[in-house]
Amino acid sequence: MKHPFFSGVCTALVTPFLKDTVNYPMLEQLLRRQYDAGIRALVICGTTGESATLTDEEKLTMFRYAKKSGPEDLRIIAGTGSNSTAHAIALSQAAQDAGADGLLVVSPYYNKATPEGLYLHYAAIASSVQIPVILYNVPSRTGVDIPVEVYRRLSKIPNIAGVKEASSDIRKIARIRSQCPDHFTVWCGNDDLAVAAMALGAKGLISVVSNIEPEITGSMIGAALDGDFDTATALQLSLLPLIDALFQEVNPIPVKAAMAMIGYDCGGCRMPLCGPSENTAALLKDLL
Repeated sequence: MKHPFFSGVCTALVTPFLKDTVNYPMLEQLLRRQYDAGIRALVICGTTGESATLTDEEKLTMFRYAKKSGPEDLRIIAGTGSNSTAHAIALSQAAQDAGADGLLVVSPYYNKATPEGLYLHYAAIASSVQIPVILYNVPSRTGVDIPVEVYRRLSKIPNIAGVKEASSDIRKIARIRSQCPDHFTVWCGNDDLAVAAMALGAKGLISVVSNIEPEITGSMIGAALDGDFDTATALQLSLLPLIDALFQEVNPIPVKAAMAMIGYDCGGCRMPLCGPSENTAALLKDLL
């Protein structure tokens, strides 16, 4: 049986801005902080990294910088999804050339592809590169929930490593695990469901809250991987108030505000996202 591409926590890293440009010195601080906290995989330019408002040139520069500046054993997973298959292929190939260790590819948004279209989209992207591809199912963002049957078909493609499942339906984790081969890895994409997903066989968490609490999040998932679900559950419950606050408004508005509160000024979000409401900011300040 193939080993998972990674196990444990992968932080979906925020993109730090200085005015309207990427703040690379701060990016290096964030990379080091995550690594020192025990995190060994990062998503660069995912949803939390505001991929929708980054140019391809900015993304590729960030992929190169993260790979060059981060420790050698820190896996850099590049967000290269698009609602255009041709664009996703071109960006995925460029990310591979930039040194990315793997790709996180969100399902096509707005187009609302059929199951056959989803299969063809992902198969075309995977066949265009040699590095591992992680599917990303997040219906609340894309308007489409990838069917388990599509996962089963895609699991036959050698470099498709698995899926970041963020459908908020814990039953779907069970269906994936029962209908797909063991080598098709499931990573939970919802911080509040992490331990439940691990109990059903997920191998880790692609996380937002670990931007703020990487050590606690890592301990939670590590305990679950070790089968210590009493500890994992206690840590999950301790994180829930912060997790709820981080999703009080659309991600990454709250997490970027929280980063500034703990001493990492990553700037604001690019429009059309804006700053948090007074209520959200006050809640975060109380929690932190």
